[in-house]
Amino acid sequence: MDDERELVRRCLAGDAEAVRQLIERFEHVVFGLCFRMLRHRHDAEDVAQTALLRAVRHLGGWDGSRPLQPWILTIAANRCRTHLERQRRLPRPTDHAFDVEASPAAKNEGLAEVMEELLGTLREEYRTCFVLHHQSELGLAEIGEILGCPEGTVKTWLFRARKELAEKLRERGWDPLQPDASLPGSRPDERKASDP
Repeated sequence: MDDERELVRRCLAGDAEAVRQLIERFEHVVFGLCFRMLRHRHDAEDVAQTALLRAVRHLGGWDGSRPLQPWILTIAANRCRTHLERQRRLPRPTDHAFDVEASPAAKNEGLAEVMEELLGTLREEYRTCFVLHHQSELGLAEIGEILGCPEGTVKTWLFRARKELAEKLRERGWDPLQPDASLPGSRPDERKASDP
């Protein structure tokens, strides 16, 4: 935490090397959050860059008694929400619509690809909670701070996200209760007749 304060102090003093170090330290986690929320690489890159620049510009508003990463992720999550809201206002083309569940290749995909696709089907709040908790490894209180909601709400959204993902995995033939659902034999269609 002390090295974060020192890095921020150097950034605020105009040290370009410190700004570069700050961006390098957080660019991957910010991009990961943006990509999971937006589900489009180009948009995620743009929004992550905007979020990091905004964080650098507003470093003076950071409370040095708190960790820096949740503060930066709050900015990134807000930028993603703004981007999604703008996207919702745009007209959607209907001639290229497709049914995600009807994808014949889905049965042959690995668990990571299926999870990535299914994350995109969750409500925005559920997806954001799931990503922040399981991929960014943040605690419930930190997620609540980022999303601006009580810890109880975060617990509820995380529970619902897990429940929906488990149901959708079962619909796709994956058993989420298996220790490693990515191993052969963990999917019902791959088990031997003699298996229980």
